[in-house]
Amino acid sequence: MNTTQPTSRREFLTNGGRLVAGAALAGTAIPWVHAAEDNTIRLALIGCGGRGSGAVADAMQSRCGPVKLIAMADFFEKRLTASHGVLSKQFGERVDVPADRRFAGFDAYKKAIDCLRPGDVAMLAGYAAWRPVQLEYAVAKGVNVFMEKSFACDPPGVRRIIKAGEAAEKKNLKIASGLMARHSPNRQELIKRIRDGQLGDIQLIRAYRMQACGTLRPRKPEEKELDWQISHFTQFLWVSGGLFAEMNIHQVDEICWIKDAWPVSAHGIGGRIANSADCGQNLDSLSIEWTFADGTKAYHVTRWLPKCYSDFGTYIHGTKCAGLFPWMFGHRDETLIYKDQRTTRDNIAWQAGKEEGTHWQAEWNVLLDAIRRNKPHNEAKRAAFTNLADIMGRAAVHTGKVITWDEAMASNFQFCPNLDSLNEDSPPPVTADVQGRYPVPVPGQWTEI
Repeated sequence: MNTTQPTSRREFLTNGGRLVAGAALAGTAIPWVHAAEDNTIRLALIGCGGRGSGAVADAMQSRCGPVKLIAMADFFEKRLTASHGVLSKQFGERVDVPADRRFAGFDAYKKAIDCLRPGDVAMLAGYAAWRPVQLEYAVAKGVNVFMEKSFACDPPGVRRIIKAGEAAEKKNLKIASGLMARHSPNRQELIKRIRDGQLGDIQLIRAYRMQACGTLRPRKPEEKELDWQISHFTQFLWVSGGLFAEMNIHQVDEICWIKDAWPVSAHGIGGRIANSADCGQNLDSLSIEWTFADGTKAYHVTRWLPKCYSDFGTYIHGTKCAGLFPWMFGHRDETLIYKDQRTTRDNIAWQAGKEEGTHWQAEWNVLLDAIRRNKPHNEAKRAAFTNLADIMGRAAVHTGKVITWDEAMASNFQFCPNLDSLNEDSPPPVTADVQGRYPVPVPGQWTEI
């Protein structure tokens, strides 16, 4: 496995996924607390896109195996079939999902979770809009959960995640979130050095995600409206929270991790280029500033436009010197501390070594080890709080207002109030104009808190 340039989960179904390296580690002897007599933790995949299929590969390759995929669910049967074919080719008989355990449609997640036993894992890797209700169902059924980011599209969804996490804790269920950077040994080492005072008092955090991203074309008449919106999820706020919520939540989580706190307020600006032909709901440029209780500022600059300056990293400035959580492109890992405030290649004081495996792999190692050794492991509340900080920033840009943590947490705004009862015949939550364009946030006029 190439540990420096891992395959994106979004590319998994295109290129067949990462190579199955280290499979011999699957039989590592670990004390067993799972009910199955064959020592195997069973998985149900809900959401069979590249992200979900990649998560299955990470689970299969964990040193804390063995695991077996025994059920799959997705809104779209075509995508489920493609994922099943790729995973079966990669992992053979460890993908034990006959036709009667492959489910499509709005209620497919229930049928897949119903196939599990206590101690097994429901993998919630579909769309953020349905993450809260699926988490609630899995917890009610008494199974462990791996849930991908993001976790909710609006504040009521965030509160549902928190409540479900509290219920899981009472049942001693394990919940892992898809904020995998928290499990990076190099990032953990940099956090330790920050806590030890190596950078001094943190005064400023600045994050950038500046890269070209695709836009949405007009829907063709033969394409069903509701299916179109769900399948193009990053373009619709009600399905995913939008592109910013989906992609930038990792750096929002890093900002809060660095501060070891949650922001008290956010404000920001954003917009679109004048000649934009994008039919989706996303802005193409955003700049957000969060304020913490001690007055420290953190900001995040995002631009999705091609042929522009690119950056992908989180820079930390203390009273002594600066540091870097790098993402870059291809997820290259160069965790750094600089000699002073100059964040240049010729000014490095410390650099972390190469990590073994990937962050995605690490988060599965932690979850499966917690299940087998019956360790406490519940990331639901932290994931929900990060999601709320993300929502605060997005709402500040979209509305043109300063958004506080308290008002965001208390907000009852929902993009799709009837989400839990939505089905194949429901009208779409948003509609396009005559040009095929969907509503775009206009600061001063838009509401989402």
